[in-house]
Amino acid sequence: MRSILDVILLVLQLYVWLLIAAAILSWLIAFNVVNTRNTFVAMVGDFLYRITEPVLRPIRNLLPNLGGIDVSPVILILIIFFLQSVIARYIYPNVF
Repeated sequence: MRSILDVILLVLQLYVWLLIAAAILSWLIAFNVVNTRNTFVAMVGDFLYRITEPVLRPIRNLLPNLGGIDVSPVILILIIFFLQSVIARYIYPNVF
């Protein structure tokens, strides 16, 4: 059972890194540092969008409009850190 919890913690940590990568790529695209006509950039951007958008969309719907600032990745990362903490402190020690 602990191995399953280890895999869950690993997947959550990987998802945090994917969220950070998606945010950085969106900034690079917004400031015209990278070109979306490049096939590799387009494929990476599409992959990150498909992985992160289904989880970020409900958070964006709950948040008020803050203009051009998107804080949904930050809120999702905080939620993931909370889940990791709950798993590590309360669930993991009680599993045999």
